[in-house]
Amino acid sequence: MNRRLVSTLLAAATGAVLAATTLATPASAAPTAVSFAGTVALSNCSGSIVRAPHSLSSDPALVMSNGHCLESGMPGPGVVVVNQSSTRSFTVLSSSGRSLGTVRATKVSYGTMTSTDVAIYQTNRTYAQIQSQFGVAPLTLANTHPTAGTAMSVVSGYWKRMYNCNVDGFAYKLREAGWTFNDSIRYTSACKTIGGTSGSPIVEVSTGKVIGVNNTRNESGGQCTLNNPCEVDQAGNITVRSGIGYGQQTYIIVPCIGTLSQIDLARPGCTLPR
Repeated sequence: MNRRLVSTLLAAATGAVLAATTLATPASAAPTAVSFAGTVALSNCSGSIVRAPHSLSSDPALVMSNGHCLESGMPGPGVVVVNQSSTRSFTVLSSSGRSLGTVRATKVSYGTMTSTDVAIYQTNRTYAQIQSQFGVAPLTLANTHPTAGTAMSVVSGYWKRMYNCNVDGFAYKLREAGWTFNDSIRYTSACKTIGGTSGSPIVEVSTGKVIGVNNTRNESGGQCTLNNPCEVDQAGNITVRSGIGYGQQTYIIVPCIGTLSQIDLARPGCTLPR
């Protein structure tokens, strides 16, 4: 999992060393349509200010990252965090990656590492207030399943770097240590994500919409271990793709976003784990 942590939190969470935090050379220069606007930096991960297609400018702004980036530590398998108080701060970035200031969370609206790997924070600013103060618009979550071959960018607010490649396909099950993620986006080999890129939005180049959230990469060819996820097909066969990165689809979040940006797991069409 591509998270950057201090050693004390690592020990508390798993006792294992997570992804290395040294810089890597990103893929070729990002398309001009994709920028850092709408992304944020967390203390140990990346994230983005996101809205549903039906969100209003007067709604409280939501910030999306990974479940394994939660300040409370990585949720165990089967654990779902809902409406947990939080005062976490996020550094808002300009289109060029310049730090503009911060917004603060009021709560973790939702977080889990079961079936997916996502954290959604509600902030103390509306989308309109953020745009007025920083000149930054939120990124819109796509509401349909992405397609193999789609050109994509993993946009890391933590490192202020972009990784550009294509959607290679989808893993029926992605297993990493004790966690299992469903229908994960598999990247082509150009997206060599590193520690600190966890939580980065996966942006579809042609539309600028968010199709996923970056969460892990098989770093050394290990099988189904921490930092070495493996793919499991419908027959239970295991495939290891050394060096390949993965993200979690986000269209499933859209039906769960209700009025005033509330995450409502009872809304029609919401399939997020409860």
